Amino acid sequence: MSSHEKHQDEVDIDDQSISSTLDDDKVLQDIGYVPSFKREFSNLATISFAFSIMGLCSSIATTFNTPLLLGGPASVTWCWILGACMCFTLGSSIAEIVSAFPTCGGLYTASAQLCPLKHRAIVGWVVGWLNILGQIAGLSSTEFGLSNMIWAAVVVAKDGDFTVTPGMTVGLFAGLLVFHGILNCLATRWLARLTKGFVFINLGATFLIIVVLLATTPRSDMHAASYVFGSAGIANQTGWNDGIAFLFGLLSVQWTMTDYDATAHISEEVRRAAYAAPSAIFIAVIGTGLIGWILNIVVVLCSGPLENLPGPSGSAFLEIMALRMGKPGALFLWAFVCLTAFFVSQTALQACSRTVYAFSRDHGLPDRGYFGHISRFTTTPIRAIWFTTIFAILPGLLDLASPIAANAIFALTAMALDLSYIIPIFLNHPEVHFKPGPFYMGDGWLGWAANVTCILWTLFVCVIFAMPNYLPVTSENMNYASAITGGVVIISMLWYFAGGRRHYKGPALNAARSSTGDAKASQELVEKVEGA
Repeated sequence: MSSHEKHQDEVDIDDQSISSTLDDDKVLQDIGYVPSFKREFSNLATISFAFSIMGLCSSIATTFNTPLLLGGPASVTWCWILGACMCFTLGSSIAEIVSAFPTCGGLYTASAQLCPLKHRAIVGWVVGWLNILGQIAGLSSTEFGLSNMIWAAVVVAKDGDFTVTPGMTVGLFAGLLVFHGILNCLATRWLARLTKGFVFINLGATFLIIVVLLATTPRSDMHAASYVFGSAGIANQTGWNDGIAFLFGLLSVQWTMTDYDATAHISEEVRRAAYAAPSAIFIAVIGTGLIGWILNIVVVLCSGPLENLPGPSGSAFLEIMALRMGKPGALFLWAFVCLTAFFVSQTALQACSRTVYAFSRDHGLPDRGYFGHISRFTTTPIRAIWFTTIFAILPGLLDLASPIAANAIFALTAMALDLSYIIPIFLNHPEVHFKPGPFYMGDGWLGWAANVTCILWTLFVCVIFAMPNYLPVTSENMNYASAITGGVVIISMLWYFAGGRRHYKGPALNAARSSTGDAKASQELVEKVEGA
């Protein structure tokens, strides 16, 4: 190839990129917003982001104790695939909405757009606060889980002869959050490059654990199929009847496969967002569901005696790895599991900060748009990043005073997020003309069945989320998730009527008040395409 031909190919690629950016920006302007971010996330980076937010091996590792110790090994196996199939319907419905409204407000913006004008403000307000607080609680709990994972490795390395204090856990938790805050201040280009590699470490660590566990566990030590899939694997330790104890296994998959719309929150930084963002959600939900099921089956198969778990480290997943691989091998692979959890926190902070930015941009926060500001140096919302970081630290600090209160806030995550997801799916008012994006399940039975199934499933799972895990109920084992989530809804509505409605009128649609700089930037892009 001659230098001229090579140069011409580079020009063509550049033109295609510019044209794609113009198309994306036009979609955003049609919704009502002026483009503010640089679109640096490629298809690979976007898919990697979607996989990373769910965590896979790290999320399973941190939640594995719940189904194993409450419902038993069979609960781990069957509840995962049941929950994953239901989450697939929810992911599909969310992907459809994200394709139609590819904005960093995500389903918060979509909720307000999909209801009649007179209800737009109150619906957007409640969904916005549910989504933001759910994301902040999720970020905080993920980072707290990572801190516990790191200290669990130290306990295993010291043969259990090491005591982890609450101060050590909280100190590491806060340090990790601050470090993620610093990383998120990078320009979008560097965030995209960093994110590209996440998916390979995530999937690579998962498959390595599967292969090594199978290779290091003698056939005679593997559990029978009846233990993994059948009645021999029911181990009720809750005080509830066996059926309810078995359903507690759903908590792991629901905690893992959540924050679906995180990819939507970076959609203003994604190329061909109406295609790439929903596709990434769809692919990540299928991949996490299927690969996660295989991982759960293998870990249960190789788990050893149930009475020895969760062991001195408090992590059944890590103890099983140490039992089969030996300490050096287990700790080596555990480092990659921790790295995967690190990626979850990194992507969760990025997504949540974009939601805060969008809500502030729409005057949903009483800050006069202060956090809806983009840094001209990095073209990222640095103020919103540090707002999110500081508020995510608070639940962890609460653990020093009351672990029960801290866990209650952590429990808010899945219930608040899932409820905020089904509101825009439920909204299908005749006054609203829904203009679907490229990812669309159609007007027929497929889309209808997916929407109805995910709404009913989410309401059912919220009942499981709200139930205490053990009987009799005491102040220490009480499940406060429903009280906290209900409190968020009630307080947000009271706040709205008391004063929020004065500054919040729903999505602000800032295209009408675009700056000269925004208009000039768009014109420069047009001239560049025409000139080429």
